[in-house]
Amino acid sequence: MARKSHFTDLEQETDMSDETTIAVLGTGIMGAPIARRLTAAFHRVTVWNRSHDKVARLGDEVPVDIADTPGAAVEQAETVIVMLSDGPACDALLFGDDGVLSMMCADSTLIVMSSIPVDTAERQAEAARQLGINYLDAPVSGGEKGAVDGSLAIMVGGEAAAFERARTLFDVLGRAVHVGPAGSGQLTKLANQLIVANGIAAIAEALLLAERGGADLERVLEALQGGFADSTILRIHGRRMLEHDHAPGGPARWQYKDTQTALRQMERLALELPVSRLVDGLFHDLIEHGDGALDHSALIRELKRRNRLPLD
Repeated sequence: MARKSHFTDLEQETDMSDETTIAVLGTGIMGAPIARRLTAAFHRVTVWNRSHDKVARLGDEVPVDIADTPGAAVEQAETVIVMLSDGPACDALLFGDDGVLSMMCADSTLIVMSSIPVDTAERQAEAARQLGINYLDAPVSGGEKGAVDGSLAIMVGGEAAAFERARTLFDVLGRAVHVGPAGSGQLTKLANQLIVANGIAAIAEALLLAERGGADLERVLEALQGGFADSTILRIHGRRMLEHDHAPGGPARWQYKDTQTALRQMERLALELPVSRLVDGLFHDLIEHGDGALDHSALIRELKRRNRLPLD
């Protein structure tokens, strides 16, 4: 493993005697800024990523240890953070041929910050418990900007004692709330993602209605601010729709992954959520038409297609 010896502007005044040994597995859009913030808080951070170029760039920026394998990253870690794309990727890392769960120290803490199915989190928690490892499912909301700024909303499921043990670490990354037993963090994230997906669809329909009727969309967004319809989604994604800015912050395919997971959980709980099912179908069609890599605000493009209106 290689360790750099310089710090960045993110450095915080923290007592070095409180240093915690942390492994961050996955240094993509979210994992890299999480590792930066933890390193700046003077935690000793070891990182691993499947694509070496990403972790190498991170190592050029902050003083992290770079592990060649995930097993090497976790073998001395008190806390292991996993930030991968989905449930299967997390399971492969934890339970595969070189599964890292069995390589973790007894009484260490595994924090899965990926968005994964509820039952996947429950199974992972049980496997960790049998090995004497604390488990927290802690998906986040706030995107890359929240990860960089340390303003993530962190929804945490697991044992209350494990949450308290990790609270100082979470404080470096954002605002964490313990919402219940293992799997509850993922349930809360699904609720968040349904609000986001359905909100994007509602805003897209509203803006198309206003535009088609001849209103000035710039003034429409201004007029809606401060009223009951105002929201972060309206301010950010309404603006993106108006400016035809669909560079991915949260790609549509990831949003669809989450709505699909929510619908499976809905069926597991014998619920019918018709609005969410409809919006899931819109995201499915958006991806089928080749727009899956665009930001989820690009859902307005699918509504334009259905109305035979010109795209951006």
